[in-house]
Parts: sequence; C-alpha cells; structure tokens
Amino acid sequence: MNNTILVTGGAGFIGSAVIRHLLNDHDCLVVNIDKLTYAGNQETLKNESVNSRYVFEQLDICDQASMVSVFNTYQPRAIMHLAAESHVDRSIDGPADFVQTNIVGTYHLLEVARQYLAACNLADRDERAEDRFRFHHISTDEVFGSLGDDGAFTESSPYQPNSPYSASKASSDHLVRAWNETFGLPVLLSNCSNNYGPYQYPEKLLPVIISKALSGDAIPVYGTGKNVRDWLYVDDHAKALVKILNEGEVGRSYNVGGNEERTNIDVVTTVCGILDRIEPSSDGKPYEALVQYVTDRPGHDHRYAIDASRISSELGWQPEESFESGMEKTVKWYLNNQQWINSVLAKNGKSGLRLGTKTKVTSAREK
Repeated sequence: MNNTILVTGGAGFIGSAVIRHLLNDHDCLVVNIDKLTYAGNQETLKNESVNSRYVFEQLDICDQASMVSVFNTYQPRAIMHLAAESHVDRSIDGPADFVQTNIVGTYHLLEVARQYLAACNLADRDERAEDRFRFHHISTDEVFGSLGDDGAFTESSPYQPNSPYSASKASSDHLVRAWNETFGLPVLLSNCSNNYGPYQYPEKLLPVIISKALSGDAIPVYGTGKNVRDWLYVDDHAKALVKILNEGEVGRSYNVGGNEERTNIDVVTTVCGILDRIEPSSDGKPYEALVQYVTDRPGHDHRYAIDASRISSELGWQPEESFESGMEKTVKWYLNNQQWINSVLAKNGKSGLRLGTKTKVTSAREK
C-alpha cells in the first residue's frame, strides 16, 4: 500500500510537530497542505524541508478542486486534519474566518475523502475501507465548554462550546461523525487539552509571557488568573495523534491530555521562575513583578480537564513530559530561538492591542 499521509495545517504549531514525528519515527511520505496564513510558517519545518519523504503544497482546504488534485496525485492512506483557525481571541474579533476554515474547510475535505475512497474500487480488491484510508480529525477540549472545580471531560461529555472558535470546532466534529455514520467514511476523532512547546505562534500564552518578561513589559493575565487548563507538551500530543491514526478504532474518539492541571497564574509564575534562574533580568527584580491583571475576555471558560484514560488503556499512550520538564524545555527553546520569533512577528506585524477586546495592555514602563 502507498504509505503516504496528508497533513493539513502542517506549517502550524501542532501540525509541524506531527510532521517531525512522522519523518523521524515512521517510514512514510508526508504531504504538508498549508495555506500559510499568519500562523503558518515554513521556517517551522526548515530542517525537514530537505527530506526526500517530505512534500509541501501551499493550498487552501476550502478549494475543493485543489484537494481533489492532491488526493489523486498522492493516493494517501490517511489524512491528519489539523488545519484550523485556533485562537479564541481572534474568533471574538472576527468569527467569519473560523466558520469558513474550520467548518466549510472540513466539509470540503470530508467530501473529497469520500469521493476518493469510493473511487478506490475496494470491492475488486477484497479490502476494507479503513485498511485503505483513514480520516483523522484533530479537535480541542474547548468543544465541551467549561467545567466546575471537579470532574473531567470524557469522550461522552456533551458539547457546550462557548466561543466562536470552540463552536466552529464543535461543528466540524459533528460533520466528521456524520460522514462516518451516514457515508461510512473511516474516521477517527481526538480532542486535546492545552498544547505548549517549541514553534508556538507568539500570540499564545507562553510565548507572550517570555517575550514580555524579556522586554520588561507588563505580562497580561486575564481576570484573576484562576482559570484552569490541562497542559500537554506538543511532542507528546504528536505521538498520541499518530498512534490514534494507526491503532485507533474507526468511528471512535480519543481525549488526549497531559494530566497536568494548572491555573493560568501558576503557569505564569512557573515560567517567570525559570527565567529568573536561567536568564535573570538586568535590574535583578523577579519577572513575576511584571504581572498585570487585565479585564477578562468574554466567555472565558473557567476550567478544562481531560480524562485520557481511554487512550491510555486502549492504545497504551502516556505523556512523557511532566509539566516542569516540559516548561523548562519550552522556555529554553524560546530563549535559543529568538530569531524564529522575530521572523514570525516581522512577517505578520506586532500589535499592542489585546485581541478579543481591542484594549491596549499597559506596559510596566508606562505605569
């Protein structure tokens, strides 16, 4: 069988980690499909771009004709669908892009995959559909809404999205399930907790903390900083996704989490503490002194927590990085790769406005 895997959104944060894992640890051809919007950057896969088992196609998943051409050209055995608009604050400022990419784009991919599989003439080969092709849709725990102080999301938790971003991802999840139930498309779904690690777009929490601290600017923390997230190191997530693709039961969903719940302020103070130790400020003051609590964003979910017992018991996956070891690796990576961050910011521009509120964050130097 042709061992080719299509990865949509492969120039992004999680997608690039998946591609690195596939190329390093699996014998397959990887075709990266990415539109290269603000969050996509080919520098993320600079070392992998010279690999003979890697192909890049700059395409929009909403362009169905282009997707048909890609499927026909590469005859993949699977697609890992990660292309998405993913920033909650951006979805508040401009929901339309989220509807278009996350919902309409997923629909186009499902239809192209369905037609592709139908054309494979499986009956003539006595081959099961799931052995010829699999569609792995990667989603988020935010589709489940907000938790109280107890409990965790399971694969059977009801969907209660609270932001335009999570609503668009919930919609795409439902489409994927429907194409499995109605058309028999062999699909797998996964919902993950908060990812962190190398190559994350600079507007996300950890890169913001690091860049603000190093520049001596105020480190913005929403509300009281008591919102809770489960933190998952991106390379652990990438390994989980490939395991789900290869070993998961078709039609089944899998929650992927790091079993590392922390409040946002705990994350901020942890990163500040690491910076204090390995890159102390010039004035000798702790970076935590730069923390500034700012107006909370609309619809900010209180707590997410993932029950990852299914993927653990059925597929034998466990995260390898602890919160402490993963954060240490992440901070060191950003300190050693300031050129990558600067190139991303130079490409897309840098704003002092908080997305989702249009409110300017006050710098510590302006106070």
